[in-house]
Amino acid sequence: MDDLIEEWATQVATAELNCTLPRRWAHTQGVTKRAVQVGPILGQDASLLVAAATLHDIGYSPRLAVTGFHPLDGARFLRNEHSADEQLTRLVANHSFALLEAEERGLRDELASEFPLLEEPLLVDALVYCDMTTTPDGDRTTAQDRIAEIVSRYGDDSVVGRFIRRAAPEIFAAVGRIETALAAHPR
Repeated sequence: MDDLIEEWATQVATAELNCTLPRRWAHTQGVTKRAVQVGPILGQDASLLVAAATLHDIGYSPRLAVTGFHPLDGARFLRNEHSADEQLTRLVANHSFALLEAEERGLRDELASEFPLLEEPLLVDALVYCDMTTTPDGDRTTAQDRIAEIVSRYGDDSVVGRFIRRAAPEIFAAVGRIETALAAHPR
């Protein structure tokens, strides 16, 4: 992976989100900015993280929403229309513990069979960190505040509300692991 995948990801995400979903685009840009900052702890996977951060919410694009579950719709779009890298599509499909939300939606088996979890814990945690420490407007936040915001926006008893409360301990753990890795990494 290199800068070319980052440029390509930016072009694709811009085309799908910039005009149709400006707030989602702002969030995406903030997540990408965080990925650039976190990248050095990942070495050769830094560009893959930046591309995944840039594309993680692409499935929200109205043009791409088939199932209504953005991680699955986005990953399918990247695989089917762009023949995207398998690691990238698996990161997008499973970002921020999407498998738990897929379960809430009755899509767990579909997601798990098409896009198995990536066996790269640091990379997976880094994407969770970038997503879950960025507000809908692209600003920095804490994981605790981000989860509270998501529950507030969707409601406690919604699919997303139930999912995010279930995922919260895993999200906090992933964010903690990245914060520890960042603190230990020489600048």
